[in-house]
Amino acid sequence: MARTQVHGASLAPAGIVLGIGLGGFFDGILLHQILQWHNMLSARLPPTTMANMKTNMMADGLFHAFSLLATIAGIALLWNALKQRGDFPPSGLALVGYLLAGWGWFNLVEGVIDHHILQLHHVLETLGVSAWDWLFLASGVVLIGVGHVMGRRRHFPGHAASAMRRP
Repeated sequence: MARTQVHGASLAPAGIVLGIGLGGFFDGILLHQILQWHNMLSARLPPTTMANMKTNMMADGLFHAFSLLATIAGIALLWNALKQRGDFPPSGLALVGYLLAGWGWFNLVEGVIDHHILQLHHVLETLGVSAWDWLFLASGVVLIGVGHVMGRRRHFPGHAASAMRRP
């Protein structure tokens, strides 16, 4: 069978940048705010005084601003990709895959830099460097791998079997 060629822009950049933004929001909302396992600078400035808590809150706010900017940039990239693709509908599975890959890249980069290199905070701050930090990195690697595999699969309308083939 002949492969169907995809025309226009790739969903990969849009999905990855959106995934970075959404991964940041997931981390900030769940781990920083709801579970309160850590703050952006909690390893350097433990939130034991009001001044440290205010500084951590400001750093968390800047972190959320970065997440918002990445999400907006991802939406702009997605919009551009959809315009360039013309009449070919994008694959929802591919976009979800690249979102997962972006989330994984967020976990991997943020985990290496903030948890291990700069030691700004840890996944579960009270434990310091722990298995949680390494699991966070591992989740990034898994999300990157699964996301890119999903993102490279295409669904072409009218060709059910083509969802399992690479273009």
